[in-house]
Amino acid sequence: MDWSFGELLAHLALNRNLRAGTVLGFGTVSNENAERVGSACLAEWRALEVIRFGAPKEAFLAAGERMAFAVLDAAGASVFGAIDYVTRTFD
Repeated sequence: MDWSFGELLAHLALNRNLRAGTVLGFGTVSNENAERVGSACLAEWRALEVIRFGAPKEAFLAAGERMAFAVLDAAGASVFGAIDYVTRTFD
């Protein structure tokens, strides 16, 4: 990354109402074998599709669509619980 987490957070705080409990993501959560087990980054998944098929097949999320994911440790236990989010537009 070109910026520190503090710099990214400061930039977000300029035009977003950040408060306790806000979940921020500053990069991808990659799996060792994303093609087999999935990926938490749609841009990464689409890049794999370009490599495999010559073009992305999966569309980006649209307002009103839901995404959910969880991070599991090596034993299969949840690290922080599932995140379930309905996308929206920012006005």
